[in-house]
Amino acid sequence: MKVDSSPDSYIGSVAGGPQKAADKPVAGVEPSAALKPQPAGVTVTLSSSTVSAMGAGASSEVFNAEKVEAMKQAIANGTFQVNAEAIADKMLSNAAEMLNGVRA
Repeated sequence: MKVDSSPDSYIGSVAGGPQKAADKPVAGVEPSAALKPQPAGVTVTLSSSTVSAMGAGASSEVFNAEKVEAMKQAIANGTFQVNAEAIADKMLSNAAEMLNGVRA
């Protein structure tokens, strides 16, 4: 079996080939602009409705650390039991919601 090591081969082009990725021009961008450092972060602006929705949800506690710790202990002790019927009921109700949402 012969391995082609010419720069025109696929492996040669992936491994740097005749022109490395850093040397390739960026389409639609001047070469000097491509070398300028980019800002480290992105500014995100939330709409007023998003802010109010986040504020309304903050009052209801979704995460229960005590319950999580109790489940961790039950799993570690080998006493955690899965309620398959409850899981099946939730899966069926979620599937029904998704199907009804598509039809509506």
